[in-house]
Amino acid sequence: MRIEEHPILGKPEERKVISFIYDGTPLTGYEGEPIAMALEAAGIMIHRYTKKYHKPRGVFCAIGRCTDCVMVVDGIPNVRTCITPLREGMVIQTQYGVSAQEESI
Repeated sequence: MRIEEHPILGKPEERKVISFIYDGTPLTGYEGEPIAMALEAAGIMIHRYTKKYHKPRGVFCAIGRCTDCVMVVDGIPNVRTCITPLREGMVIQTQYGVSAQEESI
């Protein structure tokens, strides 16, 4: 199942199939679709685990208002995957609690 029109990103102009990496596994999705939707289409519903209780989180609002869908994307933590367009070769990782970059701040 794919979103044909996103409330923030609108309609995708191109439907080119591209490759990306999720937690070390090669996957494919449509260029420009939200990362979260490409993951959901691949059966991946968990995007992060909370710091304190290690509870799984995934897409909740799907419009970039909450932080349930944040993941590490190309080494950058806390990326809202519900509004971030998928690009060829992205490396997407499950986020566990607070990211290492945040801890050093």
